[in-house]
Amino acid sequence: MSYRIGGTLFVALNGVRLSVKGNWTVGFGQPKREGVAGMDGVHGYTEKVQVPFIEGEATARGEVDVPALLNAKDATITAELANGKVAVLRDGWHAGDGQLGTEEGTLPLRFEGLSLEYS
Repeated sequence: MSYRIGGTLFVALNGVRLSVKGNWTVGFGQPKREGVAGMDGVHGYTEKVQVPFIEGEATARGEVDVPALLNAKDATITAELANGKVAVLRDGWHAGDGQLGTEEGTLPLRFEGLSLEYS
């Protein structure tokens, strides 16, 4: 039996679908653990909070309101993956640099938020 694990992707900001391309990344916001080593061996680990995010590249087509995307806050961002899973970032904001690539109309986007659900 074969399973589709990648391919098509649909991303929406507050229900408005974006024209996405390339590889997108979903950061679950899980704690980052780092080992602590002493002279006598491993002592344990530290744990740091990470911010959940959805990040990738969109095409800034004529109907796209670029300033609205870059100024997004208190937003819900959804990513529907080819494997049938959906990531929902809640209370999100745009956290990228706010750049536009003119050769192909590329718009790098990074949305961070307070929580991410994946089902």
